[in-house]
Amino acid sequence: MAGRIEARLAELGITLPTPAAPVANYVPFTVVADGTLVVVSGQVPVREGVVAYTGKLGGTVSIEAGQQAAQLCLINVLAQLKVAAGGDLDRVTRVARLGGFIACTPEFTQHALVMNGASDLAVAVFGEAGRHARSTIGVPSLPMDAAVEVEGMFELG
Repeated sequence: MAGRIEARLAELGITLPTPAAPVANYVPFTVVADGTLVVVSGQVPVREGVVAYTGKLGGTVSIEAGQQAAQLCLINVLAQLKVAAGGDLDRVTRVARLGGFIACTPEFTQHALVMNGASDLAVAVFGEAGRHARSTIGVPSLPMDAAVEVEGMFELG
């Protein structure tokens, strides 16, 4: 029987993918603080092995597409988190922090709106425990020309 968080994901029409393997010299997550804190490495908007959203916000990528990219990044973060939590997302007691990197043109200033795609999904999935601290940063480029990258820190119980 699926847990509470898996049921909520199903209600939202979300199926977690197989977690992506790292593309460089890093691990997808670390578990620290006696197993109560998970730090998930940045995830790009990969769907079925392909970066689904490429380019720059303020250029060829709309805010709406950026929000969808951020949402897909968080889905990929959650796939890594599920592995870190031993397959049980109900162990997550709090989304502590999300970090967002937005590939954008120099004049783009709507980073926060883009990152809301990930933040809104975190709250939709985890409820009040999904409210989190956040940083959102504009960058000139991201790996594989991804439009957005999202990382996260989560508390486990």
